[in-house]
Amino acid sequence: MKIVTAIIKPFKLDEVRDALTSLGVHGLTVTEVKGYGRQKGHTEIYRGAEYAVSFLPKLKIEVAVSSPDADKVVEAISSAARTGQIGDGKIFVYSIERALRIRTGEQDNDAL
Repeated sequence: MKIVTAIIKPFKLDEVRDALTSLGVHGLTVTEVKGYGRQKGHTEIYRGAEYAVSFLPKLKIEVAVSSPDADKVVEAISSAARTGQIGDGKIFVYSIERALRIRTGEQDNDAL
């Protein structure tokens, strides 16, 4: 089992969700986060004054999948979230040691 974590631009959420749904992914977790990478933020002008915005709004998506499906999920997220501009985000894949569905007691792949 794997957990795929993606940091994406907020306006790409619907496209990513649609891409995952078409693969048969039935659940995901979305968290609003702030951060920066190579772009190191940007400057904005508000009421005539220039402000440095160090942390940019992003969305963190987490999806638990069976190991064979992880590559397809990564490709789907990558394709749907790509704009070609700096700040498109990152995808990380981690191994899951154990999973448990609290309601039924199902474990591991059955719990996904």
